[in-house]
Amino acid sequence: MNSPVLLVTGGSRGIGAAAALLAARDGWDVAVNYTRDEAAAQAVAQRVRSLGRRALVVRGDVSREADVLAMYAAVDAELGTLRGLVNNAGVVDVAARVDAMSEARLLRMFGINVIGSMLCAREAVRRMSTARGGAGGAIVNLSSAAARLGSPGQYVDYAASKGAIDAFTLGLAREVAAEGIRVNAVRPGIIETDIHASGGVPDRAAQLAPSVPMRRAGNADEVAQAIVWLLSEAASYTTGAVVDVTGGR
Repeated sequence: MNSPVLLVTGGSRGIGAAAALLAARDGWDVAVNYTRDEAAAQAVAQRVRSLGRRALVVRGDVSREADVLAMYAAVDAELGTLRGLVNNAGVVDVAARVDAMSEARLLRMFGINVIGSMLCAREAVRRMSTARGGAGGAIVNLSSAAARLGSPGQYVDYAASKGAIDAFTLGLAREVAAEGIRVNAVRPGIIETDIHASGGVPDRAAQLAPSVPMRRAGNADEVAQAIVWLLSEAASYTTGAVVDVTGGR
């Protein structure tokens, strides 16, 4: 019997890579999506294979519909029927006030974080929905504590994009609940990953750790634990939930 197939967008690093590896340990075959760093994606795939699971590396910018369609076509052809999606691909930008944000910045932010997640979820639903002949499945979206906090003076655009993910998660969960698909989100707080470097503050997690009630930053594996639980049958009656992994923040 074939193992269930999972697609992890942005799976070459950080939370995405941790989720891909933990899911493989839980019995999933994994498609690892990346945009730029093929070597990192291949390294994750090799570790998935070392756990006895199949792995596929698929390049694609989730904000581009053509890339999303090609990515899903590759997964269909190489791994088979999709049963899980982790919408992890996302970006931040350098700290800025809204009155200093360019149109290009906003289009990139919402194109990847929101439109990309919706395009990937659309294709997953088309494959999973029992109303379309599918066998059901689970989608986990990556939100952020920024959706609750707003991130004033840093990246209100990022916070707004993650607020959109929260609303999208709830709406899609209710839309497809009767079609065998569960849709949930994980809302990480201050997590030690290299996404902070792409926002211009590589030591941001260490700087903010004292402000967290648990007095430390989290790590990618701690977020992955919540993601993989939501994918699993242990969460079979959970949909439309947003799980905080924030150390109390």
